[in-house]
Amino acid sequence: MEGSVVSAERIIAAPPEAIFDLITDASRHPEFDGSGSVKQVKPGAPTRIGAGSTFGMSMQAGIRYSMVNTVIEYDENRRIAWQTRPGGAVGRFVAGRIWRYELEPAEGGTLVRESWDISQDHQRALLRLGGLPEKTHRNMDKTLERIEQLVTATG
Repeated sequence: MEGSVVSAERIIAAPPEAIFDLITDASRHPEFDGSGSVKQVKPGAPTRIGAGSTFGMSMQAGIRYSMVNTVIEYDENRRIAWQTRPGGAVGRFVAGRIWRYELEPAEGGTLVRESWDISQDHQRALLRLGGLPEKTHRNMDKTLERIEQLVTATG
């Protein structure tokens, strides 16, 4: 891993608006999450996430846990990013990674870039170790494939 960001990208044969609509519906995140760790949105999440939105997710990666996400970047149909942390006091010490989606019109559809940015994460040194960056990249490839399947499905 060079730097603090791992990214994956894919051209998806759909307009940016369709892709953005999917990504900004937090209740649909379990459908396209390539890691399998996102289980369901917590009650109280907005129907559509936007600038400043906060939404919780029930997660599982070996053990069950919850995360609170706050949208920190937002440009309608072009870019959205949220910073994630566990709830409560522990979130001040073991959190800060950012998940970002950037959408650009491209020949054949939309170039979608997903990024895992650990530049502000309190555990960034640990997150760089072992195979986690490579595993995260593989999971992002799966996420982009699932997004493509969901937005291009007919019927």
